[in-house]
Amino acid sequence: MQIAIGLYPGFTALDAIGPYQVFTAVPDVEVVLVAAERGVLADDNGLLHLTIEHSFDEITTPDLTLVPGGFVTRRLARDRDPIVDWLADTHATTTFTTSVCTGALLLGAAGILDGIDATTHWFAYDELARYGARPTEQRVVRRGRIWTAAGVSAGIDLALTIVAETHGPEIAQAVQLGIEYDPQPPFDSGAPSKADPEILALVRAVSEQKEAAVLAGP
Repeated sequence: MQIAIGLYPGFTALDAIGPYQVFTAVPDVEVVLVAAERGVLADDNGLLHLTIEHSFDEITTPDLTLVPGGFVTRRLARDRDPIVDWLADTHATTTFTTSVCTGALLLGAAGILDGIDATTHWFAYDELARYGARPTEQRVVRRGRIWTAAGVSAGIDLALTIVAETHGPEIAQAVQLGIEYDPQPPFDSGAPSKADPEILALVRAVSEQKEAAVLAGP
């Protein structure tokens, strides 16, 4: 089983690395990192640099695609970045097409989410709806062979759920134990419906400011 994690400059690290950590622990799975071009790719903070050894034109029929989010996804979707066409093309033959966080906007731009329930980071619900999807606050949403996960950390839940589907719940539980994924957050404020209004307003303001800066960039 080949799992291709599609990347682009400015991706959010945990969106990709969380699922990567899960999938690479599964027997008989080949995980490849793929982007428009081979070379070094930086995350949205410019601190994490990954060496990409496969380009989109080399990985054309993966069994599963996963695309992470990032503040830049709104622009990539609008400008139909090469990753959008890659997602559209590979979706014709994938067993599962998946996204984490605002990676769902790229699936939407590829025409994959039209008319179905999907999730993304809560900050991007309105943008997701513009692509014909029906946003939901669920952490992981499956509609047929299309899977979407909510913001950032939800990618781990997505990957474990997929492993349970493809390799059985015992393997998924073994991987979960192996990475000691036993969430016990210090605060119950990890979703907009749970957070205090002041916290929600603060995060929204910071997110809007950061996204505006990214979209105004080159």
